[in-house]
Amino acid sequence: MKNLSRLLFAMLLVLGFSNTYAQDDNNPWAISFGVNAVDLYPVGENAPQGDYFDEFFNATDHWNILPSLSTINVSKYINNGFSVGVTGSINKIEKIGETLGVPSLTVSEMTYYGLDGAVKYSFADLLNCNTIEPYLGVGGGYTWIDEIGAGTLNGSFGLNFWLTENIGLNLQSTYKHSFEDYLSKHFQHSAGITVKFGGKDSDGDGIYDKNDACPEVFGLEAFNGCPDTDGDGIEDSKDSCPNEAGLAEFNGCPDADGDGVADKDDKCPTVAGLKALAGCPDADGDGVADGDDKCPSEAGPAANNGCPWADTDGDGVLDKDDKCPNEVGVAANNGCPEVIAAPTAEVMATLNNYARTILFSSAKSSFKQETYPVLQAITAILKEYPESNFTLEGHTDSDGPKSSNQLLSERRANAVRDYLISNGVNADRLVAAGFGEDYPIDSNATRAGKKNNRRVEVKLRK
Repeated sequence: MKNLSRLLFAMLLVLGFSNTYAQDDNNPWAISFGVNAVDLYPVGENAPQGDYFDEFFNATDHWNILPSLSTINVSKYINNGFSVGVTGSINKIEKIGETLGVPSLTVSEMTYYGLDGAVKYSFADLLNCNTIEPYLGVGGGYTWIDEIGAGTLNGSFGLNFWLTENIGLNLQSTYKHSFEDYLSKHFQHSAGITVKFGGKDSDGDGIYDKNDACPEVFGLEAFNGCPDTDGDGIEDSKDSCPNEAGLAEFNGCPDADGDGVADKDDKCPTVAGLKALAGCPDADGDGVADGDDKCPSEAGPAANNGCPWADTDGDGVLDKDDKCPNEVGVAANNGCPEVIAAPTAEVMATLNNYARTILFSSAKSSFKQETYPVLQAITAILKEYPESNFTLEGHTDSDGPKSSNQLLSERRANAVRDYLISNGVNADRLVAAGFGEDYPIDSNATRAGKKNNRRVEVKLRK
């Protein structure tokens, strides 16, 4: 009992130090318990017994087995297939085996205690197998036979056969190489049950936190531990309506009226409608939702709230465009009666008589003071024919450079246009053009001829 107390104390001490290793949340702890067999048959010695494994399986002659719970192992997973553990074992030595041709010796019963620590490497990941787990171990320990003890260097090979994720069968064989001559080098075999535990599952959904994408919320294995509150097959993090069952095409949101518009985006969720109108119907097909259409049974433009535009005078020009909505007119005149407003040849002659008398300051486009009554007369005539368009042509004599005359004729024609526009003539009706000295109406050889050539003409524009 004294040595057993030492064994238990040493096991607790090793377990305490093992807590310094990084923890793997998926069942990092394992405990194995079962029976062990001690084979003290000398191996690898200068004796006729032979090499190490000559009598390895001779259980009848060599193995000492205590028919009760006689070994226990506690281990903790570190990382990358490695784990550390400590094993305590007891046994009784009653036979040693054949020696020097003598049949297996029966010896006086001796107590056997072993306390061993080991680092193990599992080949399960390399084999990609969850059922059969071979492993190798290396470590050391201390073994007592009766009151004599010695340290050993140990090497192990074992197999775990996992029946479930947490429970399995364990088989292990360990060679113990003694550092003292008075303790035989020997094998110790064990068989038992292994239980893994310690995996953390904070939300209790059966998925360990290490593999749980939502470790604090109860979830489903299909979604790596994340929830699907409304049960529509779409996890909450990807569900736009996590509390209401819906369709995948709408990111988990429902479409009660089946119009292809999710209820959350549907302004008329109980009535089938059009996507273009946010799920609302349009009975008259005018592009205005019935709820906003003041004439839902009669097509009309959105600008008139879904009602057709009126044409009070029936002239084909809608009231909104008709400047004379109560008087039959023509479209060319914005719904007003047609006006024949083209000036006669006599009127055009009068306009040109005035235009030729427009006087400008020398070599400039500014008007002389006495010209303003003439400009006012021209303005009055043009206003009498609001539907007619005119061209204002500027001309010069041949004095000076031709390029300068061209530029001067353009400025003077535009000066007349600007005056007419500023006095109420629509700008769209007037075009100004300069022709320089190219089109004289008199000789530039005389002073009188040059005066006649310096002129502005008004032409009716088609």
